[in-house]
Amino acid sequence: MDLRDYLRVLRRDWVLIVAATLIGLLSGGVASILTKPSYTADTQLFVAIQSSGSVQELQQGNTFSQARVQSYVKTAVSPAVLQPAIDSLGLSVSSAELAKKIVAGTDANTVLINIAVSDESPVQAAALAQAVGNSLIRTVEKLEQPKAGGSSPVSLSIIKPAIAPSSPTAPNTKLNLVLGSLAGLALGALLAALRVVLDTRIRGEADLRNVTEAPLLGGIAFDPDAAKRPLLTQTAPQSPRAESFRQLRTNLQFANISEKTGTVLVTSSLPGEGKSTTATNLALAIAQAGQSVCLIDADLRRPMIHEYLGLDRNAGLTTALVGSADVNDLLQPWGSDNLYVLTSGQIPPNPSELLGSEEMMQLLRRLEAAFDTIVIDAPPLLPVTDAAVLSQYVGGVVLIVGSQKLKQPDLQKSINALKLVGSTLLGVVLNRLPTRGPDAYSYTYYSREDSIEVMNRGHAPQKGAGSRRRMAAPVDGSGLDIIHSPGSGSHDQHGRVDV
Repeated sequence: MDLRDYLRVLRRDWVLIVAATLIGLLSGGVASILTKPSYTADTQLFVAIQSSGSVQELQQGNTFSQARVQSYVKTAVSPAVLQPAIDSLGLSVSSAELAKKIVAGTDANTVLINIAVSDESPVQAAALAQAVGNSLIRTVEKLEQPKAGGSSPVSLSIIKPAIAPSSPTAPNTKLNLVLGSLAGLALGALLAALRVVLDTRIRGEADLRNVTEAPLLGGIAFDPDAAKRPLLTQTAPQSPRAESFRQLRTNLQFANISEKTGTVLVTSSLPGEGKSTTATNLALAIAQAGQSVCLIDADLRRPMIHEYLGLDRNAGLTTALVGSADVNDLLQPWGSDNLYVLTSGQIPPNPSELLGSEEMMQLLRRLEAAFDTIVIDAPPLLPVTDAAVLSQYVGGVVLIVGSQKLKQPDLQKSINALKLVGSTLLGVVLNRLPTRGPDAYSYTYYSREDSIEVMNRGHAPQKGAGSRRRMAAPVDGSGLDIIHSPGSGSHDQHGRVDV
C-alpha cells in the first residue's frame, strides 16, 4: 500500500477512527473520575562520610558514599526501616503494604536519596515520608557502626523535610485524557486496517483493481429516488445520473466491440446489483444519440424490463424461440426514439437451453441486421449459467458491479466464468457508488432549470409510450424505417433496412 491507499483508508473509515478516539477520550475521563485522589509527599537525605582528613581522603570518602547510596536506597523499603516507622505512627499496616506506597531513588553521581510516599491523605503521606526518612537514618547508623565500637563512618541527614501536599498527584486527568485519546486512535486505526483486510467488498475503483484490469466504462452514483424513478427519461437531462449513462454510452463506443456485431450483453455477478436498470438506461441513452436500438430482456428467471417500461411480457423472447410467433410481431416500440423492446415472454422451465440454442443465435443475427445496437439484459453469472451461455453469441459483455454489495472473490469467479467460455469482457460498470468520500463518483455540472422541467412534467415520461403500436415495418426488411449508422446493415435510398 502506498500513501494514497492509506489516505483512502482514513477517508473511508474516518468515522470509525474518530469514534474510537472519542471512546478512548471518554474512557480516560471516566478513569480519572473513578480514581480516588492520591497525594505524594517526599523527603531528601544527604549521605556523608565523617572524615576531616586530607583532600585525597575526602575524595575517597565521596566515592565510597556514592557506592553505598544504592544500597541505602534498597534498604529504605526494607522491613528493617519500615517497621519502626509504622510503630512510631501507630499504623495498622504491614511493612509489605507500606512498601507499595514508597518510591526510593537517587540521582546519578550524587549522594542524595529521594523518598516519596503516596497516600489518600496528604497529612498521612507527609508523616510517612518523614518517619521513613528518620528510620532510614537510624538503621544505616546501626548497620555501618564498627563491630569494634565507635561511631558510624557514614552520616545521613535530612535536607528536605516532608510537607503535606496541597494538590493530589493522581489521577492526572490531562495525562489520562491524552493517553485515552492515543489508545482510541490506535485502536481505530487497527480496526480500519482489519476492515480493509477482512472486508473484501468492492467499494470503488481501487478495490476493483485488486481483481481485474478490465476497463472501467463508467460509474453510477447511488440515487435514493432511483427505485421510484429508475429510467433515464425520468431524471433531468443534466443530472448526475443522466450524465453517468451518457458517459457509459460514450465509453462503450470506444470499447473493443467486435466488427461483426454490435450486440452488448449486460450482466452482473449476483442479483440486486442493478444490471436491469443499467441495461434499460444504456439502451435509452444510445437511442437518444440517434441509433436504432433493440433492448432484449433475456433474464428468463426474474424479468424486470417490462415493469420499468410498462410493457406486456406475456409474448416476447421465449415466444419467438419456441416458434409460436415471429419476432416482427413481438418487438414493441417505446418512446419517441428508435428503441424497440423484446420482452422476456413466459418464463420457461429450461432457460439455459433456450438461450444457448441455435434459434437464439439466428434470432440475434436477424436483429443485428436491422438494428445498430442490441442491448441484452441477462441473468447474473454466479447463480445460473444463462449469461455465460448467451455471452458466446454477442460482441462483448458489460459487467455490472454493485458497490458495497459484491465481494472481490465473487467478481473473480464471474470473470473466470466469462473467460472459460471465451467471451469478451468489454469493461465494468460500478453501480450504486457513494456520492461522497474516497469512492464517490459524480458529476458537478447540473442545471437547475432541467430539474424544474422534470418536476413540472411529473418526474416521468408517458410510461410505455407507443407500447401498443405495431412497428411500421417488420424485421424482414419490407419497410422498417430506422435511422442508419455504420454497421446497421444495407439500406436503400429511403433509409430502410434490408436484412
